[in-house]
Amino acid sequence: MKIQRSSGNVFRDLGFEAKEAESLRLRAELMVEVRRLIEGRKLTQRSAASLLGVTQPRISDLIRGRIDLFSIDSLVNMLARAGMRIQLRIASRRRPAQAA
Repeated sequence: MKIQRSSGNVFRDLGFEAKEAESLRLRAELMVEVRRLIEGRKLTQRSAASLLGVTQPRISDLIRGRIDLFSIDSLVNMLARAGMRIQLRIASRRRPAQAA
């Protein structure tokens, strides 16, 4: 069996282009946080929808992991409506080339 080290982004490892893989990774992380919030507060889908400013079917899609239906903006907006603070950290993936 051949084992390959992960790139750190499962979507990149699955063959997605770098830009799409990063978008999917961010959306997945945000979806996990929304789901944790819902479960942590023991909300029903209906009460979660009311809190997050979306419809109940939208919460159902989120719980079912329908990542293709959610943008980064929509997920950030949901978390913000719930009183969550979102922080963004930008980091370089590669070391800059050293001066010759």
